[in-house]
Amino acid sequence: MSDGRRLRVAVLMGGMSAEREVSLKTGAKVVQALDPTRYEVFTVDPRPRDEGCEWLETLARAQVDVAFIALHGRFGEDGTIQGLLELLGIPYTGSGVLSSALAIHKARSKQIYRSAGIPTPESVELDSSMDPVALREWMDTFPLPAVVKPSREGSTIGITIVRSRDQMAPAVELAFRHDPSVLIERFVSGVEITGAVLGNDHPQALPLIEIVPRSGFYDYEMKYTPGATEEIVPARISPEQTEQAQNLAIQAHLALGCRGVSRTDMIVAPDGIWVLETNTIPGMTETSLLPRAAASVGISFPSLVERIIAHALE
Repeated sequence: MSDGRRLRVAVLMGGMSAEREVSLKTGAKVVQALDPTRYEVFTVDPRPRDEGCEWLETLARAQVDVAFIALHGRFGEDGTIQGLLELLGIPYTGSGVLSSALAIHKARSKQIYRSAGIPTPESVELDSSMDPVALREWMDTFPLPAVVKPSREGSTIGITIVRSRDQMAPAVELAFRHDPSVLIERFVSGVEITGAVLGNDHPQALPLIEIVPRSGFYDYEMKYTPGATEEIVPARISPEQTEQAQNLAIQAHLALGCRGVSRTDMIVAPDGIWVLETNTIPGMTETSLLPRAAASVGISFPSLVERIIAHALE
């Protein structure tokens, strides 16, 4: 701060989504990274109303300079907490209300990709209120293999790779348990990569990471079990593919209106590079991809956290 006082930072962590435990780990890492001589840090855990709303009162009265959002999934990454912070007049890290809501909704974000000319696999959105006959027709006719996933969940929660027709109905049922909107997407085989982006109006792409899960599928366990996935930086793709993928990550960031930071997952296939989804609040745990990408170009974890805060205050 220009007046010499410490910047007062509220780290929002935990929350109510299926990714609560990951969020707590992300928040703890962020708190640990902030220099106590420069930052006055306290944590806020937004919990359901029936557990009391002391956290909201604390946040409203705390004279916060900036909120660092370390909430993954619903009620943290979907625009809801961003809207609350807007009402309270508190600057916050990451994307705004609309961008957050669009990015977390996989069906909506794919519409944005297509309108921006960003290649993304063919898909169909199913809704729990659909006529059962129409629902069954899509399940019986969508080309296989396919990926079935809830529209508004992260960390591969509720996701299934469907390779035979008899797997489709159970996969859709599982996805509907997590969200009334479900996406069936063409399965694309290739090199799985992710591209992190830092910045607001003129974002910059970090080195790409190649993801090689030992099980063959990058599911929740593979993501958060140390040593379960090999993460190779930079990704083992050609210079031309690297440039194209980094440009696609930036295009996705801008098309969705993201701010501060984002991470876009892609597949490098024989027929091109396909964008799958964009994460507006990437994980910051010991197994997370964003810190790995930043470290590969000399950005330490504390410096990464400070950059994200600086973008929030621009």
